[in-house]
Amino acid sequence: MAESRGRPGSAGQRPTGGDKAVATNKKQYFRRKKVCRFCMEKIDDINYKDVRLLNAFIAEKGKIVPRRISGVCAPHQRRLSDAIKKARNIALLPFATTV
Repeated sequence: MAESRGRPGSAGQRPTGGDKAVATNKKQYFRRKKVCRFCMEKIDDINYKDVRLLNAFIAEKGKIVPRRISGVCAPHQRRLSDAIKKARNIALLPFATTV
């Protein structure tokens, strides 16, 4: 009679978490720490007229690549986004690509 009183998902029927050991057994890849390209090359001034440099930090659709993907440090990312926006305003870079 004690069995009928419990909720349908009582502790006896719940998974114990033994599946976690199987899930953590996957191949782990070594990911290199991303280092700021501007800090490495000691580039302090990011020029908005340098379109070739700025194109490396723009995705195919025209969006600015985020820090976590590009590996640029926060101060340089701010300068980079300002330079990209200036270059867009004077039509050196496109705002978006054609679909």
